Amino acid sequence: MSDTRDQIRAHVRSNAGIHFNELVRESAYAPGQIQYHIRRLIDAGDLVREECYGQTHYYPPAYDAWERGALALFRRETVREVVVYLIEHEPCRPATVAEDLEIARSTLEYHLDHLVEREIVDKTYDERNRVTLSLANPERTAPLLSDVTPTVPDRLVDRFTRLVDGLLEGTSSSGQT
Repeated sequence: MSDTRDQIRAHVRSNAGIHFNELVRESAYAPGQIQYHIRRLIDAGDLVREECYGQTHYYPPAYDAWERGALALFRRETVREVVVYLIEHEPCRPATVAEDLEIARSTLEYHLDHLVEREIVDKTYDERNRVTLSLANPERTAPLLSDVTPTVPDRLVDRFTRLVDGLLEGTSSSGQT
């Protein structure tokens, strides 16, 4: 196997869930070279490729489908903050999470939709239809958080989204449209 392929495989192993653009930014290789070697690694069963919310992520084959989905989401700073909050405070209400994390309720709901879809967070409803949040798989979730850290571009996108949502929420609550 080529040295380039070994380096790409090692980088994906140490950055499970890395997406293609991040892999290009962090390597010394051209995008075409990376595509070629990734294709070979996938064909050989040394990497797994998965589309998740508009981005292609790469994983070592040891991760199962649930773990791959969780890792892709954990690359988002806001998602990580929500999950860490739930680890420390579950069960809790969405309004409390949004208020304590200082994020717009719409931002929280956007991320909760993905977390619920991937069976990372459970939403339960009481007799008065109030929502309570808790982790669906706490024993599997906490260890995965240490496997990934959001990149600077991912963090900037999250912060920009939070800023815009906060501004829009402030506008709609003041009666302006």
